[in-house]
Amino acid sequence: MLLHPPTEPVPIQEIGIHQNVRLFIKREDLIHPQISGNKYWKLFYNINHYLEKNPEKPYIITFGGAFSNHISAVSALGNLAGIPTLGIIRGEELQNKWRDNPTLLFAKRNGMNLKFVTREEYRHKEKLTEFLEQEFPEALIVPEGGTNPEAVEGVKMMLNGQTKDFDYLCTAVGTGGTIAGISKFCEDNQKVIGFKVVGDTSLENKIFELTLKQNFNLIDSDFGGYGKMSDENIHFINDFKEKYNIPLEPIYTGKMMQKVFELIEEGYFPENSRILCFHTGGLQGIEGANLLLEKQNRNLII
Repeated sequence: MLLHPPTEPVPIQEIGIHQNVRLFIKREDLIHPQISGNKYWKLFYNINHYLEKNPEKPYIITFGGAFSNHISAVSALGNLAGIPTLGIIRGEELQNKWRDNPTLLFAKRNGMNLKFVTREEYRHKEKLTEFLEQEFPEALIVPEGGTNPEAVEGVKMMLNGQTKDFDYLCTAVGTGGTIAGISKFCEDNQKVIGFKVVGDTSLENKIFELTLKQNFNLIDSDFGGYGKMSDENIHFINDFKEKYNIPLEPIYTGKMMQKVFELIEEGYFPENSRILCFHTGGLQGIEGANLLLEKQNRNLII
């Protein structure tokens, strides 16, 4: 096995008591310095099962956008394991600009080959995947965001004896793999809330197909659209770090935690509820976010 469960339990930090509910955060971002948070668990069974079957000439191919946490994590995994990797990147305009992008530069330094495709081509990833399967029949092709049934199984590792006593389990939702895993393997009495940062209206059905349970609820939390960063959200992230010494990034965890606090203020959670939020990592994206904010003469993420 290439990836291993941590030797020490992932810490759970109490944020405090607000409006008579207790709020906690599970620091999955601390599990690995480069393969961070939910990406570690999404890749866990994918890579380990693949290497059991293909130990001789492994090759990993995956998909992602300009600042993709998944691209960053897969490139790091490839570098650490000595496995060649290929990233299919959305946006051919990045072809000659990748050196200015901290995520893509990190991926290249890890040895990942980058293939840039148009946004139209990227929308038809099923067709792209078919071509890649023909060209690289022995490769492990991991979907965008790492979401597939093996990823869902890996997310089970985020749940343990420490997480059983919470009433609500909260996670940010992009491609749906993490919430599907939490939904599938949590306790029967626990409620799962997904904070949706994308506009994909088919996401609920996709998640249900992966979990086959209806114990989850999706709450729109895009705050203006996927990848959009409001001044209010940047202020919240900086204030949160100052108060609790926990960094958040602006695409997933920052929006989730801001929405959680809003729901608490609105009285969404019953009195004495115990709420656990999963910190799914992705802190590598802060550098790229700050580059964009700096160009717009806006406040940066500290």
